[in-house]
Amino acid sequence: MSTSAITEAAPLSLCAREPHVPADRLVAEMVPPPRFDSVRFDTYVPDPNQPSQREAVTVLSSFAAGLGGAHASGSGRRRWFSRKPEAPSAPRGVYLDGGYGVGKTHLLASLWHATPAEASLKAFGTFVELTNLVGALGFQQTVRTLSGHRLLCIDEFELDDPGDTVLVSTLLGKLVDAGVALAATSNTLPGKLGEGRFAAADFLREIQGLSAHFRPLRIDGEDYRHRGLPEAPPPYSEEQVNKAAYATDGASLDGFPQLLEHLAKVHPSRYGALTDGLRAVCLTDVQPIADQSTALRLVVLADRLYDREVPVLASGMPFDRLFSEEMLNGGYRKKYFRAISRLTALARDAKGLVAQ
Repeated sequence: MSTSAITEAAPLSLCAREPHVPADRLVAEMVPPPRFDSVRFDTYVPDPNQPSQREAVTVLSSFAAGLGGAHASGSGRRRWFSRKPEAPSAPRGVYLDGGYGVGKTHLLASLWHATPAEASLKAFGTFVELTNLVGALGFQQTVRTLSGHRLLCIDEFELDDPGDTVLVSTLLGKLVDAGVALAATSNTLPGKLGEGRFAAADFLREIQGLSAHFRPLRIDGEDYRHRGLPEAPPPYSEEQVNKAAYATDGASLDGFPQLLEHLAKVHPSRYGALTDGLRAVCLTDVQPIADQSTALRLVVLADRLYDREVPVLASGMPFDRLFSEEMLNGGYRKKYFRAISRLTALARDAKGLVAQ
């Protein structure tokens, strides 16, 4: 490729983006991410040695079919001032209990797709996205917005932040009262990484009075945690990253320290919009992260990039050295392990951007 061709178009910059996302877009984007857009129950391949996986498909398929009738409050429309509906005879919630790598998100997204209702009457998001929605809209507006939905799917319900857990538990209580069906997966509480069998009990205890609305559904299988973190590929040189950014249509190019500073100025609910139209993210001078607030913002960005399958090409430190030992041994370690794993996968996806 000639030098003139490389310099024709300058790459994009995440630091130059300050997206303003209207509330209706935040809600409209609560759908399975592109990575899980095409999954269905029939594309889930149960392990023949794990009968619970096949049982999960059967139970969830039946659960989805049961949501095809009228909204529990009487219709598919919001009835904010309507009389509180009678309690359903069977739980209108399912909780998928299992380790990493058993396909919980695949099954949760398949449930969303299989539920016979318009997309506008179903919502799918991670626990963090739901708390960000409350932060952007306010609690009462979030209740009003979601109360007419047929189904709310919450992936990676996080039990490591008591404040957020109480907030979301209160929100779910309001939605259950409005007749919304619930489905969730969750992370194991800190300190119990080797006790997968206790995850369901932890979840039901933490959501307090809502436990009667959930049917725990155990999904056995090899736990990703026991396979260890993948080794991050070695970083590229700054010259290679810059060259790839200029040569790749739709790529962004930013210094890692500058990007971290910029993330502090953008509400996490807008990180998805921050990545709109990106074909690749190129970062120079990746360094270890010194403080937890910055680290948690990067976790959210890593999730949005992974969901959208945006490769990440970087120079500096490898991604498995981003977080300190103190962070990796602290209360948010599962978030950091997930971020390392996802950024490592995206770094491998970026290999083809570098000219051999």
